[in-house]
Amino acid sequence: MNLDPEINRDVLTRLKRARGQLDGVISMIEDSRSCTDVVTQLAAVSKALDRAGFKIVATGLKQCLTDGDAAPMTTEELEKLFLSLA
Repeated sequence: MNLDPEINRDVLTRLKRARGQLDGVISMIEDSRSCTDVVTQLAAVSKALDRAGFKIVATGLKQCLTDGDAAPMTTEELEKLFLSLA
C-alpha cells in the first residue's frame, strides 16, 4: 500500500508506539502489576492500533477501490474491511 509519505510516517509512528506499549503490558504482567495498571495500558495499546487502522482506512479507501495490483474491491468488501476495525 502506497500512502502519502506524511500519512505513512504518522501510521508507522502510531504502530511503533503501540508496539512499545504492548511490550510494556507484557512486562507489567510478568512483574505481577495490578490489574488496573495492566488494563489501562492495554486500553492504550488498543486505541493506538485503532487510530492507526482508521488512519489507513480514511486515507487509503480510494486506493483500495482502485488498486492496480488486484481486482477492484466491491462496496461489500470495503464495508467488511472497514467493519473489521470496529
